[in-house]
Amino acid sequence: MSYRVILILLIFLAALLLLVVVLQIRLYRKLKARNKVVLSQSRKIKNQNLELEKQNKELIALDYEKQQIVSVVSHDLKGPFNRIFALIQLMATSVENLTEDQKDYMGKMHQIVADGLSMIRNLLDNRRLEEQGIELSPKALNLTAFLSSLLKNYRTLAEKKKIQIHLNAPEGLMMEVDKSYLMRVVENLLSNAMKFSPPDTNINVKLVDQKDTVELIVEDEGPGISAEEQPRLFQKYQRLTPRPTGGESSTGLGLFIVKTIVEKMDGTVRCESEVGKGSKFIVVLKRAELKKDLVK
Repeated sequence: MSYRVILILLIFLAALLLLVVVLQIRLYRKLKARNKVVLSQSRKIKNQNLELEKQNKELIALDYEKQQIVSVVSHDLKGPFNRIFALIQLMATSVENLTEDQKDYMGKMHQIVADGLSMIRNLLDNRRLEEQGIELSPKALNLTAFLSSLLKNYRTLAEKKKIQIHLNAPEGLMMEVDKSYLMRVVENLLSNAMKFSPPDTNINVKLVDQKDTVELIVEDEGPGISAEEQPRLFQKYQRLTPRPTGGESSTGLGLFIVKTIVEKMDGTVRCESEVGKGSKFIVVLKRAELKKDLVK
């Protein structure tokens, strides 16, 4: 091989080596620049995570503060509302000296206070469910007598809207159940039925003994609920198309509380309704064997 050929090869190898070095330098610079970008993005993400963590802590604190305020305010309002409600009921027993307008105002006050008291109870119930859940204390209960007594208070309110409440139940139907929680279920179903029922209609409350289960049915002659909206019935804070017929307020918690309590009782609740044909709420509770030492 001649000297000239060797020289050409050396020059070619040197050029090739130089090209490799240049490419490596460029690659190194690109990698370095990319690492800077990645490092910068990593720092931004870290800062964002820290900011999100801070905001989450602030939101948790604000939510806790909001819940505490709701709880305190609701609890503090419950006492005065109960006293006003009791006074109005007492005044309603002696209305002989009142004019028709005064009687009408008394009836409206009764409705407003009952509505406010129902809202406060639902707020407190929701707070209790979120914090503590439900602890049942079942005892033997005469369901027929229990419902008959409970409906007396609601009939007075229903009459203000010209609504009739009817009870259809077998005599002395016994069941082991938590009375206070069952009361909240019935109160919410009755309040809803009254709230959405127009004047001169009926609300039918039924107890059906199915041996292994007991069905509690509350049926109204209100506007009914569309099939599209029914899946949202038992969710929190829902506002459906039907509106209260007497200007009553609503927290949107009543049916959610009903479903939560009933399911804790190992029962079910469902709604059967058509637009323009009223609504029927059916609560199915399992019957346990009564213990002889339980008191009615």
